[in-house]
Amino acid sequence: MKKGFYTIIAAQFVSSLADNALLIAAIAMLAVVHSAPWITPLLQIFFTVAYVVLAPFVGAFADALQKRHVMFVSNALKAAGCALMIAGVHPMIAYGVVGLGAAGYSPAKYGILTELLPPQKLIAANAWLESATVGSTIIGTVIGGALVSEVVGRWVQHAHIPFMSTAAHAAMFTVMLIYAAAAVINVFIPDTGARYPNRLKEPTRLVSDFSECFVVL
Repeated sequence: MKKGFYTIIAAQFVSSLADNALLIAAIAMLAVVHSAPWITPLLQIFFTVAYVVLAPFVGAFADALQKRHVMFVSNALKAAGCALMIAGVHPMIAYGVVGLGAAGYSPAKYGILTELLPPQKLIAANAWLESATVGSTIIGTVIGGALVSEVVGRWVQHAHIPFMSTAAHAAMFTVMLIYAAAAVINVFIPDTGARYPNRLKEPTRLVSDFSECFVVL
């Protein structure tokens, strides 16, 4: 594998780790703000809506910039969503912001592999990427559960840390730091040298793509 490939895998692992810990932390934040039980399933819906709405645009956005930069911006946006929750913004809205970052991250993480590696190595590369994703899903869920535990809650109450009054706040702050770490890793991904025409300057075609998506649905 070429130089930079394992940096991409590391970035994906850390970012996906935060994605899975975030859901549990966000559910805990709903409890902190005393949201109605029916709101909890809407968290994932708000996250998914970003994928549907931005589907015609994120690919063009990923090609308009270097994909390592798109991945950096996406992780930064995810971290910003965590910061909004800590600041008191309703978790459902802030989780939607994270969804925007996730929607932009997806085409970049897969597209950069085709820029960095020859076709004969893409099967192995995708296997690495998916293995990292599955592993981070399991570990991230465990970490998320541990972060919102009563043990962490008692520690937060005794620590008197600013902006952190519950285990949910501490969990969200930790997830934000993990996203920040993923963004830092993105900085070390090498430039693949690939450049594409900026399709974001073709609004007519993008609107057509958007219409085609709904026709397929």
